[in-house]
Amino acid sequence: MILEVNVQTLSEVSREVEITTTAEELKPHFDKAYREFRPKADIRGFRKGKAPLDIVKKLYGDLIEHEALPEVAGILYKQAIEENDLKPIGEPVIVDMNYTRGEQFRVKIQYDVRPTIEVGKYKGVSIEKPVYTITDEHVEREIERLRRIHSTLSETDAVTDDEHVVSATLQEMDPSGVPLIGKNTQKARFYLADPKLEEPFHNALKASEKGGEYRVAFEDKHGDHTHTVNLKLTVDKIEKVTLPEFSSEFVNKITSGKSTDVEAFRKSIHDDLVSYWNERSRRQMIDALAAELLRIHEFQAPESLVRNVLESLLEEVKQQYPKKELPHGFDIGRFNEQNRAYAIYQSRWALLREELIKAEDLTAEESDLVAIAEREAPRMGIDKDRLLNYYKSSDQMKDRIVGDKLIELLLSHAKIKEVKATPAES
Repeated sequence: MILEVNVQTLSEVSREVEITTTAEELKPHFDKAYREFRPKADIRGFRKGKAPLDIVKKLYGDLIEHEALPEVAGILYKQAIEENDLKPIGEPVIVDMNYTRGEQFRVKIQYDVRPTIEVGKYKGVSIEKPVYTITDEHVEREIERLRRIHSTLSETDAVTDDEHVVSATLQEMDPSGVPLIGKNTQKARFYLADPKLEEPFHNALKASEKGGEYRVAFEDKHGDHTHTVNLKLTVDKIEKVTLPEFSSEFVNKITSGKSTDVEAFRKSIHDDLVSYWNERSRRQMIDALAAELLRIHEFQAPESLVRNVLESLLEEVKQQYPKKELPHGFDIGRFNEQNRAYAIYQSRWALLREELIKAEDLTAEESDLVAIAEREAPRMGIDKDRLLNYYKSSDQMKDRIVGDKLIELLLSHAKIKEVKATPAES
């Protein structure tokens, strides 16, 4: 097809292409659309799908042609890319279509391009390394967490200490004490020993009794607006939490019969915590490194990449719900707004990472794949050669290898300052 193509620069990473062609050039595409529509045409005087093509065109031509335009626009866009070396990335967006039947078709499509990244300083970057010290207190806290997981509940009539779970009906009230219609929550549960339990609820329920009514008031903030929430809590049930003793029997249960040694188990908890917080420290160093490199290298993130990240994040959220579907009323717009800064960060880092890999000419060698296959095969219970063949065909694995090589290189050249850090309570 003969096309008239004009490209306008909208930003560093965004372009708009206007494509114009004649109705004559579109004829083959419309003829195809007519042929595809004809079997579905139900026209009086003819059996379904048997009406002559000229009758179909006369009755439905305008509709058929307009419905075919988005597909035609995609074909024109691909041709414009090839003939004009446009080099788009991501998914394009049709922003305008104008079709005059029998004359011409004009479509405007916005698309993204890779930003021009001038690789600057990326070696010798200064970052901090959090150094976490695991104490006996942290070990005891983890043991306490395990005991809570394996605790038992028994109903009682009153709260005597924090080791109780209170189930209550919540009714929101107006400032004068009148119940608000539709503002009622059934079977809300409050574990009084939970450090995350908000103080107003803890104070109201710390000496509660079954059947009792208690008032709670707290400030609720929405954006830049704050208002007072008044609640009446009616206690429906109280359960005493009984934690199991930390003993050889408990260790035997936790380890599924592999050990009864209390001190050995305590040491394994210490070692697991050290391993976890060392990995956490490494992850924080990598994040700090990426943030500093992005500060040094200024460039825009293409909107299509940002959208892709947001869609991936939303898909992760879907996986957490039954039937892998978002709940009714889920605000996708708000979700995208809350996660936009992170999506921009991830998009920019992905682009800069590619440039740094090219600058260092990093590749995934066969020896790298062999090493991973030898390490992973026993753990996965798969034959090493079979796993190696899979890795050789996996672009994802090769990308992981070069990504890991880049991080190791950057960390080896970074100026790292160790700082003391405290493991956070989970």
